[in-house]
Amino acid sequence: MSLPNRADPIHIQPTGREDVVRLVGLKRRFGATAALDGVSLTVRKGEILGIIGRSGAGKSTLIRCLNGLERANSGEVFIEGREIGRLSERELQPLRRRIGVVFQHFNLLSAKTVEENVALPLKIEGRPRAERLARAAELLQLVGLSEKARAYPASLSGGQKQRVGIARALAARPALLLSDEATSALDPETTRSILTLLKDINSRLGLTILLITHEMEVIRSIADRVAVIDAGRIVEEGTVWQVFANPKSEITRSLIGSIRPQLPSEIASRLVPGEGAETILRIDVAGEAARGALLSDLAAAVPGQFRLVQGGVDHVQGQPVGTLFLAVAGAGAAHLAQVTTFLKDRGARVEVLGHVAGPV
Repeated sequence: MSLPNRADPIHIQPTGREDVVRLVGLKRRFGATAALDGVSLTVRKGEILGIIGRSGAGKSTLIRCLNGLERANSGEVFIEGREIGRLSERELQPLRRRIGVVFQHFNLLSAKTVEENVALPLKIEGRPRAERLARAAELLQLVGLSEKARAYPASLSGGQKQRVGIARALAARPALLLSDEATSALDPETTRSILTLLKDINSRLGLTILLITHEMEVIRSIADRVAVIDAGRIVEEGTVWQVFANPKSEITRSLIGSIRPQLPSEIASRLVPGEGAETILRIDVAGEAARGALLSDLAAAVPGQFRLVQGGVDHVQGQPVGTLFLAVAGAGAAHLAQVTTFLKDRGARVEVLGHVAGPV
């Protein structure tokens, strides 16, 4: 479905590839508060892009600017190549049908059946009843709820309600699906099932998905790329595994910290600067560096006593990403330099966290 032509010139930004969304220098202020402060971002056709940030970072304002509910103070919003900033409310209506939204709290109409909720966007669009019901049946089969077509939302579980919400968001065959904290109100098991469904829809339909979340686990599970937003700015962006492997901003390190190995608090509380019986190193590895026998190679090449006190290797987008905490016994400056040089030469990032007086 293409947007209707306008008589006046349309600002099309050539990109050299199919971009569903392109934001250029987007700014939105509320009084003295900058909700968005120069956001530039691209969502490519067929990808899952995750935008993550804490509450108040600007995620909700970003969504509202995407579908024209908020007008930016400056900058440009392109949807499928069309800049929407100068469109009237009437002109925005067909564009909004190109964007499906899945909400945190489902937003289903309690007085309508499941199939009526799914078909609602098509009813608003003026589609014939038979077409609406056929499309609703097709989508309910896609989300695994065909048997609930005549049920009412009150009889559904949270996960089932969200599946209905996803089906409704797909009713008008959108080019972009916005998932606005869609799993925040769900338990972990249900969250996994919803994320699996979104990934399946992305794969089967080639649908572009923009995930808005504050949960790094959601990003790790299904996103292709991630953009980290803080205080209205994109502070970091890249493929998920590379950002996980080498977070550059403090906010990203904090968000990732909740799902990456951490030094046990009883050891962290004993760390002191200077020297001690053992030196505690944090070693981050990813890709090829995480596939080799790093610690056994270290023990064979560098004299000394080494103990792994905490850590593990995860797999993100098929790439190994690991964090290890190593205790090095009696490490003087020269010995420690030899250890860190060996590890860095093999692609690891090494940080000396401190020293402890006795064995940990």
